[in-house]
Amino acid sequence: MNTAIIAGIRTPFAKAGSELKDLSAIDLGKLAVRETLARADIDGEDVDQLVFGTVVHDPQAPNIAREVGLAVLPKHVPATTVSRACASANQAIADGANLIELDQAHVVVAGGAESLSHIPITVSARMARVLMEASKARSLKDRISVLSGLRPKDLIPTQPQIAEPTTGETMGEAAERMAKENGISREAQDRWALRSHTHAAAGIENGHLLSEIAPLYLPPDFETVVDRDNGVRFDTSLEALASLRPVFDRKHGSVTAGNASPLTDGGAAVVLMSHDAVTAHGVQPLAWIRSYAITGLDPAAQLLQGPAYAAPIALDRAGISMRDIDVMEMHEAFAAQVLSNLEALDSATFAREELGRDRAVGHPDPERINVMGGSIALGHPFGATGARITMTLANELRRQDGQFGLLTVCAAGGMGFAMVIERT
Repeated sequence: MNTAIIAGIRTPFAKAGSELKDLSAIDLGKLAVRETLARADIDGEDVDQLVFGTVVHDPQAPNIAREVGLAVLPKHVPATTVSRACASANQAIADGANLIELDQAHVVVAGGAESLSHIPITVSARMARVLMEASKARSLKDRISVLSGLRPKDLIPTQPQIAEPTTGETMGEAAERMAKENGISREAQDRWALRSHTHAAAGIENGHLLSEIAPLYLPPDFETVVDRDNGVRFDTSLEALASLRPVFDRKHGSVTAGNASPLTDGGAAVVLMSHDAVTAHGVQPLAWIRSYAITGLDPAAQLLQGPAYAAPIALDRAGISMRDIDVMEMHEAFAAQVLSNLEALDSATFAREELGRDRAVGHPDPERINVMGGSIALGHPFGATGARITMTLANELRRQDGQFGLLTVCAAGGMGFAMVIERT
């Protein structure tokens, strides 16, 4: 592949129901795209396509990409929304790269946004049917007659759940099961969570993280400014994390709110260019996309183990091995999921039995993984995380003067995403 990552920016990430609760995913997407164009120093007229990801769709505006594009880009720029669960922004970036590789575009803006403060609350199936029937009634009397058939239980809204439709298992329950099956201890999970917060706090203090965030001026008076993520705990400790109770298996569990990523609001975007566009605009790419891979496995098995399957394929497609990776970014849905995937990558048995390989894939030294923290500390807006990780990896590769970077993301449905980027 020969697609350049030119620039990227994101909004602050905020826990759902907090600082960004009054902004929709479209609002957050607008800011991310507008600021990314400014960071890349290109005009909207130069953009050929906008590809944007989201997971919890707004029923009133299901094509979030088009709404964002109409507000920020010229009206003639096509826009499409993609959704691959937590890897939605990764898919948007991959689709943008595909457009460039096929010579159907030279400049693509890709990313995603999510407002988990605005989860649509649906009504019961019976309530929906009755409302539809009432809307077709020819008179007020007929409408009242239809509505009179409702019972109190029909009025109870359907509670949204982050669960697998095929198994009914939630993400947290899957992480809990993976921790047990793979022997991931509570202490190991808490240590990884502490590491996430410690590294993120350092990234804020040295300005590296802040340089990736566009300050957001909150309406309606636009006097309050949010310029950093509000989930990073500067004061947490192993003792504090150890004091938290398990959430998904209260008696024997190890997954807590402290070693899991929080529900989050936020948006992020990157600018992608073809080689010709890079030359025409006279820009210096942050990195080049060399390969990506997407895998799927049985959701009833190791639901969040997709990265361990996708990473070796992406490495093969890039023509390199894990030994060549200088920096790695792995989405932290749960500490248990991160540690399970790293354990699998380092396992010769997993390589032989699951991947058909004669040796372990391996992974970089942990000190080169998520060097500015991860989703546990920074937060996880489902549709935006992939763009955040891509941008951070490209920036960190430059700061460390490295050549190859690898990113991985687990996603609902038993899917895994991996991408290799190169700095030249």
